Amino acid sequence: MRKGPYDHQAIEQKWQERWDHDHLYEVDLDHPKKKFYNLIMFPYPSAAALHVGHVYCYGGADTYARYKRMQGYDVFEPMGFDAFGIHAENYAITIKEHPQVVVPRNVEHFREDQMKKLGAMFDWSREVNTTDPDYYKWTQWVFLQMHRAGLVERKVAAVDWCPGCKTVLANEQVIDGECERCHSQVEQKELAQWFFKITKYADRLLAGLDKIDWPERTKALQKHWIGKKVGIDITYKIDGQPDKSVVCFTTRPETNFGATFVVLAPEHPFVDSLTTPEQRAAVGAYRELVKKKSDMDRTELSKEKTGVFTGSYCINDLNSARMPVWVGDFVLAHFGSGAVVGVPAHDIRDFEFAQMAGIPVIRVLEKDGDRSEITKGEQVWEDAGTVMNSGFLDGMPWEQAREAIMDHIEKNGWGTRTVSFRLHDWCISRQRYWGPPIPMIHCEKCGWVPVPEKDLPVLLPKIVEYLPDGSGRGPLARVESFVKTECPVCHGPAERETDVSDTFLDSAWYQLRYPSTEFGEKPFDDERSRKWLPVDMYIGGIEHATMHLIYFRFVTMVLHDLGYFDFDEPSLKLRHQGLIIKDGAKMSKSRGNVVNPDEYIRKFGADAFRTYMLFIGPYEDGGDFNDRGILGASRFFEKVWDVLLTPSLSAKLASEGGLPPLAGGPETKVSLAKLHATVKKVGDDLENLHFNTAIASLMELGNWLKESSGYLSPDQWKEVCSTVPRLLAPFAPHLAEELWEKLGFAYSVHNQLFPIYDESELVESSFVLTVQVNGKVRDTFTLPLDITQSDVEKATLEREKVQKWLEGKTVKKVIYVPRKLINIVI
Repeated sequence: MRKGPYDHQAIEQKWQERWDHDHLYEVDLDHPKKKFYNLIMFPYPSAAALHVGHVYCYGGADTYARYKRMQGYDVFEPMGFDAFGIHAENYAITIKEHPQVVVPRNVEHFREDQMKKLGAMFDWSREVNTTDPDYYKWTQWVFLQMHRAGLVERKVAAVDWCPGCKTVLANEQVIDGECERCHSQVEQKELAQWFFKITKYADRLLAGLDKIDWPERTKALQKHWIGKKVGIDITYKIDGQPDKSVVCFTTRPETNFGATFVVLAPEHPFVDSLTTPEQRAAVGAYRELVKKKSDMDRTELSKEKTGVFTGSYCINDLNSARMPVWVGDFVLAHFGSGAVVGVPAHDIRDFEFAQMAGIPVIRVLEKDGDRSEITKGEQVWEDAGTVMNSGFLDGMPWEQAREAIMDHIEKNGWGTRTVSFRLHDWCISRQRYWGPPIPMIHCEKCGWVPVPEKDLPVLLPKIVEYLPDGSGRGPLARVESFVKTECPVCHGPAERETDVSDTFLDSAWYQLRYPSTEFGEKPFDDERSRKWLPVDMYIGGIEHATMHLIYFRFVTMVLHDLGYFDFDEPSLKLRHQGLIIKDGAKMSKSRGNVVNPDEYIRKFGADAFRTYMLFIGPYEDGGDFNDRGILGASRFFEKVWDVLLTPSLSAKLASEGGLPPLAGGPETKVSLAKLHATVKKVGDDLENLHFNTAIASLMELGNWLKESSGYLSPDQWKEVCSTVPRLLAPFAPHLAEELWEKLGFAYSVHNQLFPIYDESELVESSFVLTVQVNGKVRDTFTLPLDITQSDVEKATLEREKVQKWLEGKTVKKVIYVPRKLINIVI
């Protein structure tokens, strides 16, 4: 049997069609013996094509899933599309088409022309698309469950508003105070919004991190985002206005004798009443300026501090000091009380503000006996110390002083111990078109009432003019046939909510839907959920750590509390892929360095491309894309192909079930230690997603195969031929399947168990010696590891192939490199 060339295009097309025809990767969800739910973050179809970063994520996740399948697990690896939301809508606007045209086209291209050609074991029979009414019906149902749990609230809130796009922007869409799409200056605008009360779950979200196997970095990011702080709310009376006071939260009350000013958020309700006539113009101008800044820009630590004096003062009851009340943009109205007290000697942000405003700095903590005046930023002491300049607290360690001052403040009625969170409630309203309509109805008589579950889905109508108009209401507000409806309570005239929900709500529950996609009458089947949930492994980018991955956990916790599940964390294990860059920079259209994988897959094959991507560097780190490396992966596969499918060997294996050695005989049998060591190494690395080092081991094995294949016994050769395709299968599924078939084994290699190494075979007992005569290779043969140099020389000189070159010649010198080569100089 002739092996033929390694034709990756024909091989990959052949097996993709066969796997699809055989439904090879569709799992029996009703009868799993050993379930493994491998979830991969699904893509936004918001561009013309997937890029190499997607291949990196999916290739690694699929390689891991294939390994788990070969460990005997029933692996469920579904895929879908996060197709609603501002990403897809903005793309449609950019290319001047309707999202109802663009998104289905992109989904089709992503699935058929790109994702299927990767050879991943996605179960496409379970595909979800968040724009499908059969899906967003249940997204709206999730909203109603939140409402049922008392976790939905409608209130006026400040949002980032783009006057160019005429819409609300998410934080990540604001870059240096500008809209990322049209570069207009972002403004602050107050609008009525729907919120989920995620803050009620802040402690649960923190506590749950201790019981899930997620990266420590991700946990740290979530802890910071939630931002739990234990401290005290202190009330400061306004000098001259005894009916007014400002509440400030602090975690460092032991430094409060050093407080010298208070700063209010520009949106604080007291700003108008505290601003004196002399300061009204300056404060008004400053507040207008701040409206053009996003929250991110306002709180950026490296930004120069700005603010304006209101003309009013607070009284610090601890020492009766008058503290000027300022307005500053770094204070946010929706964070805490919207007011902060400044202690410039012991907080660098406060120090920078005080320097800008000409406010005194009073030191109240000494460091190692240093009580000197603080005049520079590098002198600001933010850590522990002994209290000074603080009356009855003087000389106390800061921990003791902290408790003493809080007791004193509470005893005198000046404040209350409390817990504060950085996390604020989740605003899910979007004044856009492309999303699930929020299922709420407003009736003049009954107020806001939820749409009955029996009336779901509230369908998104197709409208020609879907661009926002700048009114602060979504495009659906212009569709009278959508807006006008009947109140489900009193049956009088009513109006639908015209906002759509945040796209993060679509993805906050999608893992629950995948196992139950055929159930149209319920979001998830109880029995399926019991068998398959929670997710065993979740893989995706760390950029979602503080939004999607928090909402993902929150929704699961709420549904658990409502009695739908017996678990309250959506995924037991989470891992992130790193970032793929190009020419040392993050890929972006503006830089012109976005890499489309399609041409590389056509030229080198999906197996080579996947393998190269995973070889770039540690999976969690990513690396710099360089297409020259793909050729190396391709050549490696060609080497394995050539060695395993040597015509005489493959024919023998197919006909006799075993192969003779190419040269030598039983007396020259080589050790299989390298093979077994590779099995162990690759298995260990796959378990830990160390793909790059696993591939390096496989490449070393390829070199060993080329050198040693001629000295394998029939049994050894059969073991090699049985083992190598199974080692390759997680990384190069098409090549492995073709090799498996050509070597005479029963379909499919992906139904086989991963190889098992033999501990007793891990120790090398022999080596292959290369024989040179005057520097030219004339022979190779196998010798035991414990052989002496004199015996090596004797055995070499007795070789028939060697004697032919020495006949009639005098040996002048023998050069021996232990366990590698011997060179006979004549």
